Amino acid sequence: MSTVLVIAARDDWPTDRVVKALADGGAEVFRMDIAEFPQDLTLAGRIDARQGWAGGLTTAHRAVDLATISAVYYRAPNPFVFPVTMSESERRFAAAQARAGLGGIITALDCRWVSHPAAMSRAEYKPLQLTTAQQAGLSIPPTLITNSPDAVRAFVGDVGGQMICKPVATPVFVEGDRLKTVYTHRITEADLDDLRGIDTTAHLFQAWVEKAYEVRLTVVGDRLFAAEVHAGSAAAHTDWRSDYASLTYRPTTTPDDTAEGVRRYMSALELRFAAMDFIVTPDGEWIYLEANPCGQWDWIEHATGLPIASAIANELLGVPA
Repeated sequence: MSTVLVIAARDDWPTDRVVKALADGGAEVFRMDIAEFPQDLTLAGRIDARQGWAGGLTTAHRAVDLATISAVYYRAPNPFVFPVTMSESERRFAAAQARAGLGGIITALDCRWVSHPAAMSRAEYKPLQLTTAQQAGLSIPPTLITNSPDAVRAFVGDVGGQMICKPVATPVFVEGDRLKTVYTHRITEADLDDLRGIDTTAHLFQAWVEKAYEVRLTVVGDRLFAAEVHAGSAAAHTDWRSDYASLTYRPTTTPDDTAEGVRRYMSALELRFAAMDFIVTPDGEWIYLEANPCGQWDWIEHATGLPIASAIANELLGVPA
């Protein structure tokens, strides 16, 4: 019997919903977290001239034969955990071996992926996202990535004075044992008068796009689940992540030309899942902002009733859209 391998953090409850949907569909599921290896997960993989990777993954309660894995759901697992008796250099060495061994065998599996970690890693780069979106026929805002204050001043002149700044990579960091988030910021005249710090790293600037509302488009294979995101505060109008309590949601339909561009985008980056963000202008044009290949979706399903968990399960099972 074939098995769906689910690789995610142990406490990731959106993944719990996918596992339930898989079980409800009659699938055999083996769930693991990378953090379980090597102390709570055993690997024994073998390949020879006659067959691909066989052997298994085993925990104290379950086992799976690598040869029976028909699909893999990969969603932000925790890192490897090694005994505290090991030195820091030993842990670094062991992590490299585990990544090449366990990670190497799993990523070599020839099966359906949602999505393959190599594709997900590549698709994280926002410059590549914007290039891919542009080539796929999606509208994008004029964008500058720079560490030059002079380039910022030139760009603001080109875009008519209205622009935003946001992180090029993850907006989350830890400072003083506190988790902090850097939100999208509308550039003011005062900001332009003092651009100190721009030269310390890369910054992403975009032309400000007037918006009626935004859309979170969750893409699962060929299935598109679009939800309007309406901001109820000034902060949320600039970056809706800064004030979730003010947001309201409504399912909507993706325009045909945007849907075709999205599917070209997904194909180009070899993704089977993405959480995409769009601005919808007052005249109804959809403007692509970014896409997270491992983005959150559960709160959208809860707020709108869109069947995203079951769609992920169907994609893993090969059920046509």
